[in-house]
Amino acid sequence: MRALLIPILTLLAVTAGAQDLSFLERLPPDARAEAREIVGRADFVFETRTPPKHVRLATMEKLFDHPRVAAAMWRQCRFVPAFHAFIHPDGAWSIDDGRGLRGTMRLVYRRPGHRVYLVEGRAEKGRLKTPFAVGARMLTSYHYWEGKDGFETDLQTWTALDSALLGFMARPFRGYIKGRQDEFIAYINGNIATFGEFADLNPLDFYGPLRQDGDPVALREFETLFLRK
Repeated sequence: MRALLIPILTLLAVTAGAQDLSFLERLPPDARAEAREIVGRADFVFETRTPPKHVRLATMEKLFDHPRVAAAMWRQCRFVPAFHAFIHPDGAWSIDDGRGLRGTMRLVYRRPGHRVYLVEGRAEKGRLKTPFAVGARMLTSYHYWEGKDGFETDLQTWTALDSALLGFMARPFRGYIKGRQDEFIAYINGNIATFGEFADLNPLDFYGPLRQDGDPVALREFETLFLRK
């Protein structure tokens, strides 16, 4: 059972200790109601902080605001899972690895250095070596800043699994899940920071591969963000 739970929760739960909910009062009413519902039934209330990365905050915000080009650059670096991103008419965006792992994110609050997302994630049967599909709803408060040593982040997430039984069975493994999730978040942020820094320094090295990738929206965004000075 331990082998079954860990890969699910590494992707759908996050690390322990988040307490500050004062930002909820700054959310729009509908988003605030949904966020409070998630908090009220959360299986995991976790927090993680990433080590500094040598990339400019402005570059990271370009990638945060343009998930389609960020996903294309991720694929060109051969990072896994190999996500594609899709923008919805309401401004939300989804990622999908084409193999049964996908998530949708809605940005419901933004100010310099702080973003709040409502997230829905789902792994289809077998995608994470499970005999059933697994889903979760998440509230994520994402603080980020450029310190003396580089770009840093602090991520708080409240996760409500779609299965109460799964949440109950996972609790004995909380410490192990915390360590794995810290590694996973550091992997995601570190990879984005790496190709963000590289795109600032050598944008033409990305340009050819992105043209071959075949996503015209991502290519136009890349040209605007990194080639037009």
